Amino acid sequence: MDTASSNDLWTWKRLYTGVNENNRMFSNLFSKSNYAPFSYVGKNEEGGYSVWAPDVMFNKKMGKWIQYFCTTSTFIKSNLCYATADKIEGPYNFQSCFLYSGFVGNTVGQTNLKTITGGTDGNRYYPNNEYNFHTYPNAIDPSVFYDFGGKLWMTYGSWSGGIYILELDESTGLPKHNINNGNNVDKYFGKKLAGGNHQSIEGPYILPHQAAGYYYLFVSYGGLTSNGGYQIRMFRSKNPDGPYLDARGKEFMGGKNSEFGVKVMGNYNLPGLSKAYMAPGHNSAIIDNNKVLLVYHTRFNDGQEYHEPRVHQMSLNEDGWLCTAPYAYTGETISPTGYTMEQMSGAFKVVIHNHNKVDGDVSNPVTVTLESNLSVTGKLTGSWGFTENSNFMHIKIGNTNYKGVFLTQQDEAKSANVVVFTAIGDNNDSIWGVKAL
Repeated sequence: MDTASSNDLWTWKRLYTGVNENNRMFSNLFSKSNYAPFSYVGKNEEGGYSVWAPDVMFNKKMGKWIQYFCTTSTFIKSNLCYATADKIEGPYNFQSCFLYSGFVGNTVGQTNLKTITGGTDGNRYYPNNEYNFHTYPNAIDPSVFYDFGGKLWMTYGSWSGGIYILELDESTGLPKHNINNGNNVDKYFGKKLAGGNHQSIEGPYILPHQAAGYYYLFVSYGGLTSNGGYQIRMFRSKNPDGPYLDARGKEFMGGKNSEFGVKVMGNYNLPGLSKAYMAPGHNSAIIDNNKVLLVYHTRFNDGQEYHEPRVHQMSLNEDGWLCTAPYAYTGETISPTGYTMEQMSGAFKVVIHNHNKVDGDVSNPVTVTLESNLSVTGKLTGSWGFTENSNFMHIKIGNTNYKGVFLTQQDEAKSANVVVFTAIGDNNDSIWGVKAL
């Protein structure tokens, strides 16, 4: 449980660390007289307490910073909690747990399920006294956002029954639970957005982008280890509560997870990297001075499980999809008027993030040339083009049409500024190109 701050999104200063009473981010989370955050979930299998996936936002009506987080002990037994503070850096005062998962007949009384649902028989949540995790979520990974009209929402969930969303009462910061049961809707857990049947999916984050007119839903697939296939996927919707569709126009409400969602990035190697980057995921995203920035953590192909945070710039393509720059953000600004043919053409090292892959394989670069006659030659063949007086580009490889942008970036060895491109395919793949020096 770490807290850090940065002035440039590159260099970070750690403020607090540790899952114990010495962590000054919280004033009372580990109070000896109040273990309410853990009274339902108990200890994890290592004999300690788990506090996961915080999301901090400023509640305009309450005039408070609110930190939403989860405590958990198993792959289904968790609860969502919140704490408030007057300053973003805390200290945060724990308020309550407000949503529970993993309950059965002899533990449902420790939750607020029957209070919220009006005493509805809970057996549908735990048939045969086993929590129905194929349909209902694990209550972890909350994230909160305001929609274009000023309503407050929370999305959450993991593996199990999928990703859900609930509208929040801005005056309390808590779920409204004022919806009726229906198709993909549950009075207690809210509306399902994606996933289910214990397909890997977690870490939801919704970015409202008013200029684009879309809400972008990011999730992570795979297992949270270097070789677990962890990766970032993206969907979008015109409405905060969906439906959320991918680049093929599909909603993930059943089937194999790899078939759904734009693959923003998975395991990859690029020029300037000392080793392959592995398991990128559990991202958030912000808009800062009109720049969209993707924030996530990554591991490395070094036999370890050490991880680091990363920030990459994203940019809209002609179809309104957010394309992720190949290298970490160093303050670059994408030219709105585009680049010269000399800059855009030439030999590139190209990586394709294959949407069919949810495993430990690494996408290694191949050499491809964008010819000045707009053909593509080398290890991949096809055609490419660009839009005059803009940064928009497109490239066709085989039967896949990609649309994206050109930009210049500093490679992560900080040895040179290079021309790169990033684009999203109509098959849910992403493609990156880094111009060879």
